[in-house]
Amino acid sequence: MCVLFITTNKNKVEEAKAVLGMDVVQVDKEYPEIQGSSEEVVLFAMDILREGEPFIVEDTSLHIEALSGFPGPFASYVQKTIGNTGVLKLMEGVHNRAAFFETCIGLSYNGKKIFKGRCYGSIALEPRGISGFGFDPVFIPEGDERTFAEMSLHEKNLMSHRAVAFRALREHLENLI
Repeated sequence: MCVLFITTNKNKVEEAKAVLGMDVVQVDKEYPEIQGSSEEVVLFAMDILREGEPFIVEDTSLHIEALSGFPGPFASYVQKTIGNTGVLKLMEGVHNRAAFFETCIGLSYNGKKIFKGRCYGSIALEPRGISGFGFDPVFIPEGDERTFAEMSLHEKNLMSHRAVAFRALREHLENLI
């Protein structure tokens, strides 16, 4: 089975391929995103995109407890505008560094199906590591001392929010075959 992944982020495609273990083809296409929960963003995207089936779309949010859940659904915008440095500046002097990532994947195939994954952890004091992308250099998953950017793709995919959601998608697709 071949799955079309509509995203401009090639890193997410690599993560999908590694977890799904099937042919994942990137459709490098931008589309309008509403501002809402990850599930609302994904459902809206599936309504407006018509790329042939099956196709998937994905949205990830980062929620920092001490910042009342910010950046939440604005994670991509915050990454593009203030980046990891700006987030760390907002966190200066903050002791509660608890955070979680949430991913929502939408599958358009004979209707719509949603798959979610969460990863709890904390925000590092400084960026660390050279792997990954986005907030990976500042996010430390629960049960580890390394940031996602200090891990290999295989190690990250053992615990990440996106990998949890992709494993649920894989199980669903395997049951269809």
